[in-house]
Amino acid sequence: MMAPPSGAGQPNPWLQLVPLVFFFVVIYFLLIRPARNRTKQVQKMLEALKPGDRVVTSGGIIGTIAAVDRDIVQLRIADKLKVDITRSSVVGLHDQPSSPGTET
Repeated sequence: MMAPPSGAGQPNPWLQLVPLVFFFVVIYFLLIRPARNRTKQVQKMLEALKPGDRVVTSGGIIGTIAAVDRDIVQLRIADKLKVDITRSSVVGLHDQPSSPGTET
């Protein structure tokens, strides 16, 4: 029986870490970083809420902000109908739909 040449049978331990490091770098740029950016944008939008903005809630309700008080937003969802919601339940601003006659 012949013994394998010394150094030829054992791979470098640092080379075994390269795929693992590459995997974590890919996960960071594909998942973690975009999620962080989205969270920052949502926080910025929530801090900038003001009366008159049309918003969408997490429940799908679309309304106009009537008043903002710390963490409570008063949302007008119909004539003479206002509801209080938490600021965190606002998921985005709602764009005004264009009228059908103005589309070209």
